[in-house]
Amino acid sequence: MNYIKELKEVIRKQYGVESSHLESVPVIETFNGQTVWDGIVEVFQLHGHPMTDTAYAWSHSTDDQANPIRHITELHLGPVISAETAVRTAILQEFRANAEA
Repeated sequence: MNYIKELKEVIRKQYGVESSHLESVPVIETFNGQTVWDGIVEVFQLHGHPMTDTAYAWSHSTDDQANPIRHITELHLGPVISAETAVRTAILQEFRANAEA
């Protein structure tokens, strides 16, 4: 399965809707002069989602042998209005989850 199809499947399973790939957006996120994320965010049009018509998705490798790849999806809602804000939101969520652990 290719990468875009894989992300479309993740979106379908997570949100219960089909999607179409719209574009690939390079994003570099820095904090205090350090790069904290550098990658490509895939933008998808959602078909039939009740709250939005756009989702952002990407994946990255993990150190977990049971789950070597982590898929991240963010809906175009609230503070998430672009590929860049999707990445920022995901970073913040991960930071908060690690702080609570």
